[in-house]
Amino acid sequence: MPRLTKLPWIPGEQQWLSVLEVAKREPVRNRVMLALAYDAALRREELCSLRTDDVDPAHRTLRIRAETTKNRLERVVPYSAPTGVLLSDYLAHRATISRARGPLFLSESRRNHAQPLSLWTWSKVVRRIALASGVERFSTHTTRHLCLTDLARMGWELHAIASFAGHRHTDSTLQYIHLSGRDLADKLARGMDHIHAWRIQMLTAPAGATAEVTR
Repeated sequence: MPRLTKLPWIPGEQQWLSVLEVAKREPVRNRVMLALAYDAALRREELCSLRTDDVDPAHRTLRIRAETTKNRLERVVPYSAPTGVLLSDYLAHRATISRARGPLFLSESRRNHAQPLSLWTWSKVVRRIALASGVERFSTHTTRHLCLTDLARMGWELHAIASFAGHRHTDSTLQYIHLSGRDLADKLARGMDHIHAWRIQMLTAPAGATAEVTR
């Protein structure tokens, strides 16, 4: 039997804006987690397992430890300057919860106060954002899919995207190249629609106007 592989779902621009509109009202911890999940294309486990000593603010990088990854490959990934500002705000807030080094993201609930944030709690946060924004397909893995697709859209080479994502083989990475190809196809289709409309307009224009354009 042939193996079927579906391309990962990513939100459209308006859907992403809807998610961000809801997310910006979240506490700083949740906002910085969402920002890092996108910036560094992090899996849920990689994000929730980050420790304070995995962060290098001076170089704006994260160390993703091998034991937290799907393929047991350690990597170092960058994050953006705006995310760096959010992270700085969160670290100041974190210090009011616990000054101990260790897990970066801490629970603030009464039951688990100052304990490491669980995978399930983060999933619930993202699900709440998805429902509130009306983008119900949005999940903890969507930001990773979107980031890697954006890198392909920007023209990154296949092996560079694979290294950034922590893929052992490029087969998985090709999915994002295919997704970016869809965008090109859509642009081509829109361009052809415009050309088609222009040609029809030429045929239906008054004779004098047609002659004016074709001279």
